[in-house]
Amino acid sequence: MKKFLLVLGMITCMVVGMTGCGSEEAATLDLPTGITEEQLTQYADQLVESLNAVCESGMQEQYAEDAVISAALSSWESATTDMGDYIGIGGHELSQDDETYIVNVNVQNSVRPAVVEIILDQDMIVTSITTNVTYTFGELMEKAALNTVLGMGTVFAVLILISLIISLFGYIPKIQAAFSKKKTVEAPVKETAVDNTIAQIIEKEELSDDLELVAVIAAAIAASEGATSTDGFVVRSIRRRAR
Repeated sequence: MKKFLLVLGMITCMVVGMTGCGSEEAATLDLPTGITEEQLTQYADQLVESLNAVCESGMQEQYAEDAVISAALSSWESATTDMGDYIGIGGHELSQDDETYIVNVNVQNSVRPAVVEIILDQDMIVTSITTNVTYTFGELMEKAALNTVLGMGTVFAVLILISLIISLFGYIPKIQAAFSKKKTVEAPVKETAVDNTIAQIIEKEELSDDLELVAVIAAAIAASEGATSTDGFVVRSIRRRAR
């Protein structure tokens, strides 16, 4: 008997609690004088119908100057791809905070349902209209998995690219050493070529003074450097080698 009374008391408490929660959800909004909840929902329905009509007729540009309506039309048009053709309104949910009233309009469509959230200020002026498509749990998980795969794929691709770039760093010293060796080899070759050229000219011609010798040396250097003129060369001293 005691157990039966205990169970009965628990059931009674649960019923009272559920009744209390239901009464809180059914609580009326503190609307301005002269405006009822029914009028508010009718106004929300008219807004939803207007959004659909404007988008179907392609008259969005006529509302470009109104920031709120323009954003609402863009949101509705973007959601149309996922929710399909508009069928009708399935219900409303009203709520209120300190400064705004929120009306959620449940919209039935050919592919997926949606919720149009309409926010009004204390003067009952619409400040925001947003269309949110309602996806199933499976669709949400599929999108989450796809985003995860794309994110991880991007990260791995970047890591592979960085590793390839780092692996190429080992060839930089070899390239620098090759260029340095080439320059080192070219310099003695040029000097030897100039010396040989000057020696051949001196052997073939008897030079009477240093000016002629300077001219010959300058011409030989210019020829080895590929220059067409000797204006940029200055011979500061001449040392004769013993024969």
